[in-house]
Amino acid sequence: PGDRLNESQLGRELNVSRAPIREALQLLQEQGLVVNHPRRGMFVVSLEPEDVQKINNLRMILEAEALRLARAGRQTAGLRKLSQILDRMDRMAPGPASQQAQIDLEFHHTIWTMTGNEYLARILTSLTSPLFAHALLSKTPAEKARMVLDSHRPLYDFVRGASDVPAEEVMLAHLRLRWNWKWTEADSAAATASEA
Repeated sequence: PGDRLNESQLGRELNVSRAPIREALQLLQEQGLVVNHPRRGMFVVSLEPEDVQKINNLRMILEAEALRLARAGRQTAGLRKLSQILDRMDRMAPGPASQQAQIDLEFHHTIWTMTGNEYLARILTSLTSPLFAHALLSKTPAEKARMVLDSHRPLYDFVRGASDVPAEEVMLAHLRLRWNWKWTEADSAAATASEA
């Protein structure tokens, strides 16, 4: 995080011209993984605790809506896929953080796809890309990673209609576990105003 990405140096290291490097950096910038500082260059995104809080504030609102939409549709194929992902999480032995992040992201992407709202799915993908990358680079103890993977069952229960807990509370519990995230009264008021 925070490292400068030099097109020429990357081209030499990867033995390719600068054009594909430039295209790749542009794509990474669109995904929120690279930031362009004018007259300074491209840098790997670096999230401060305040940035994580801001992203999770938006996730709280958008993913709660995604949970409601996925629940309303209750697609059999989507529910089956979520169940299979949970089974894989249950069987997963402690391993590389990248493997845990990948299955975590796959679970969320499945819910976003189940909404039937490609705009919502696209926004959530763009919004969370730097967050998942940040999680991957931060040192998380294996037992904490296990708890994060286990925290997906309440999301699944909500989507399949087996939970009467409001979507916001389900997301709040999920986000608090991974990020020690705080949902403030001001955030709650803003969310209520946006629903009105």
